[in-house]
Amino acid sequence: MAIALHNDCQFLHVNGVAIETLMEGEGPQILFLQSGSWLVDEFPFLHELARNCRVIAPVHPGFGASGEPGGMTRPDDLAYFYLDLIDQLELDRVIVAGASFGGWVAAEMATKTVEKIAGVVLIDALGIRPGDPTSRPICDIFGTKDDVLAESLYESPPADVGNLRAIEDDDELRRRLRARDGLAWYCWQPYMHNPRLQDRLHRIKAPTLMLWGDSDGIASPDYGRIYADAIPGARFEIIADAGHLPHVEHSAAVANRICAFARDTRGISKTA
Repeated sequence: MAIALHNDCQFLHVNGVAIETLMEGEGPQILFLQSGSWLVDEFPFLHELARNCRVIAPVHPGFGASGEPGGMTRPDDLAYFYLDLIDQLELDRVIVAGASFGGWVAAEMATKTVEKIAGVVLIDALGIRPGDPTSRPICDIFGTKDDVLAESLYESPPADVGNLRAIEDDDELRRRLRARDGLAWYCWQPYMHNPRLQDRLHRIKAPTLMLWGDSDGIASPDYGRIYADAIPGARFEIIADAGHLPHVEHSAAVANRICAFARDTRGISKTA
């Protein structure tokens, strides 16, 4: 059964794939790539962001009401897909931001080109695997019980956040289950990383802001610092009292940091 388009979204068609997209606000352009959960969880943050910025927030192919990914099987494929979206929408000096899985895709994009990217914001981004081959720096989200996973995602988990049985709306349940399928589709093997990405991060030339929850139980702040150290000039900032999704737990505070970064970065890039 098809999933209904969310009321606040519209469909865009990119390379033959229909993608559910929130477009809202005025100001510096921000392409926000969702964490991999249902986008509605991130709506309060996106609405805060849209108070001072122009937000374009697509739902990844294979998630929500978006079309199937087809031949796209890795975040690297999604990176080219969203670079095509930037061209299609004629975005210029856009800030590419992403959280978790979406942060991984944003990092992949920034290693490929900076032609139209003014800056990059990575919120608890995944995508690398530092350490020896036996290390496990990223929590196994597929093998962890929902209630335990919720404690890794949030400093203060919302009530029933990990209880799918508590969801009474069939459309919401389908979206959340489809999000899990989508993550497995793109990230199952190798698990949650691109073995080549860490060695490519030096190619990111755009100003980069990395935000990290101090209580992230999916990928620790130490993981984030290693990530940031591999990106020339990246700024690493901790978000207090937050887990893996600080933009969900502290929507206004994170949105304000990103909007300030966007204004400063676009101004620098315009005069450079």
